[in-house]
Amino acid sequence: MPKDTTRRTGFPIAVSGPSGVGKTTIVQRIVGTDPLVTYSVSVTTRPPRRGESSGTHYEFVRDDEFDLLVEDGALAEWAEVHGYRYGTRASAIREGLERGLDVIMDVDVQGGMSIKRLFDEALLIFVEPPSREELEKRLRGRATDGAEVIARRLTNAIGELEWGPKYDHQVINDDLDDTVRHVLDIIEETREERSPTRGSSSEPVGRSGSSGRQT
Repeated sequence: MPKDTTRRTGFPIAVSGPSGVGKTTIVQRIVGTDPLVTYSVSVTTRPPRRGESSGTHYEFVRDDEFDLLVEDGALAEWAEVHGYRYGTRASAIREGLERGLDVIMDVDVQGGMSIKRLFDEALLIFVEPPSREELEKRLRGRATDGAEVIARRLTNAIGELEWGPKYDHQVINDDLDDTVRHVLDIIEETREERSPTRGSSSEPVGRSGSSGRQT
């Protein structure tokens, strides 16, 4: 039975990490497991990949439509990543929070920092690969990207990994199931720490050294 959310205010959860690290799969598993978490669909100018549909995976828009969203101040964050623009509607985040839900989104590191500036209560989780070699293996194993795109993503990944220490938590995704469980634990511990009934002696969640394999 869904939990009563009428007496709580949710918080945003920004999940970031380099392409191929498995953050989107982790976010999908979290949403499917925790009834207090809802997903904020990102807006993007990137064309859909095979099997993706607008409104479910992303909200796919034209460049001129994205321009209007920026001009109207409708986006809580936006950035250009790998040649395409991505953004998150501020209204979608606020609607979820007002319903007592924690709003999770997978965003790039620029987006994560923007979310934190706009929502001080945001929880930032950075997903890392077990190694750069494993990340390259995962990217090259994708059937959706060409060689040029993969090379660009690998180059960008090196710079993105440097942002990990700026996040509240860093999780190594070496085993997907373990990683999902650990992220769920982080979210639940954050709720307990912020609960008005929680004592002042709460212990913070430390960094994860556990992890999971992204398939």
